[in-house]
Amino acid sequence: MAKMHLLDAGTAKNAKTGTHSDGGNLYLRVRPSGSRAWVFRYVVNGKPREIGMGAYPDLALKDARTKAADMRKAIADGTDPAHVIRPPIETKARTFQEVALETIEALRPGWRNVKHAQQWENTLRDYAYPVIGGKLVESITVDDVLRVLSPIWHDKTETATRLRQRIEMVLDRAAVLGERDRDRINPASWKGNLEHLLPKAQKVQKREHFAALPYAELPALMAQLRQKQTIGSMCLRAIALTACRSGEIRGLQWEEIDLGNKVLTIPETRTKTGKAHTVPMSDELVRIIERMAELGTIGTVFPNRKGQPLSDVGVTKVMREFSSAATVHGLRSDFRDWAGDRTHHSREVIEQCLAHAISGVEGAYRRGDALEKRRKVMEDWARHLGEQSGNVVTLSVA
Repeated sequence: MAKMHLLDAGTAKNAKTGTHSDGGNLYLRVRPSGSRAWVFRYVVNGKPREIGMGAYPDLALKDARTKAADMRKAIADGTDPAHVIRPPIETKARTFQEVALETIEALRPGWRNVKHAQQWENTLRDYAYPVIGGKLVESITVDDVLRVLSPIWHDKTETATRLRQRIEMVLDRAAVLGERDRDRINPASWKGNLEHLLPKAQKVQKREHFAALPYAELPALMAQLRQKQTIGSMCLRAIALTACRSGEIRGLQWEEIDLGNKVLTIPETRTKTGKAHTVPMSDELVRIIERMAELGTIGTVFPNRKGQPLSDVGVTKVMREFSSAATVHGLRSDFRDWAGDRTHHSREVIEQCLAHAISGVEGAYRRGDALEKRRKVMEDWARHLGEQSGNVVTLSVA
């Protein structure tokens, strides 16, 4: 049996610089400055750990031995001996859904747009909460995570992959807050964990492209949209003419438009890349904006009846009137295919028209945004779409 009570009041008071054992995991540490403090040393999972107990003589030898005995008992009972010195704050055990909602609110200020938050909320609501939402966050296991992911891993691989990452982040937060054991593996982690239980996403994922009309058929679609003359049809035409993402045009603000220079600028807060995107305006797009100005709207260029930006559903509904298969986002694919197949414009300029990042050395050394070169591309695109003039008519909300 290890020797105990090796120190006495005299040796504790007069011990020289160094660490002196009293036995039973209790040590007195004397620093060069002369200060003295008690420490408790033990081994957990093969790694040494040390817990400060208090200064000597504020914590007397007798009291230090009593605390050390309590700490040894805590180890024997399978609890944390540090809780003898600093008892944990009693908190109510929380469910996965409670911690997830808190995680979303903590991350929300760092997200560029509302859609990102909605994706978090929707995927957790639809897939995670029904399975683990009511479980205490400390009790969630790998089996629980698999019950969430397995049903959608093959058919909705991209959604499942992002959902796994979100579950992992929620459980990481719980661990940092002390609601899960930080020494336990996160059951939603991929490396060294789920990678051995689920096939790699790229092995099962079927890449889906947005349905698009052949670009040769777009002039006919645009002609039909010009006849419709609603805010929804105007917005859809603007999306086509700019090759912008739907949300960037649906959320277009009057302050983002410069009719004098025939450009509109999507601010960094509303772009997918997080960088402002300046778009040259064709003559037809200018006429659309001028017609929208006649309505006297404030703020949003293409508002719904409540004055808010048109929804994705709203412009999709307009598209569905003329094509049951094509999607609004597919208009960007049409532009890219047309520009590559039917024009001699450089790949770099075409990609800049789509606000795509240019990778490699080419992107690193490219400083300008080639506005005038892009203007020529967009003018050619507008001509392909079949610019037409017509009588001004009263607009209505789609």
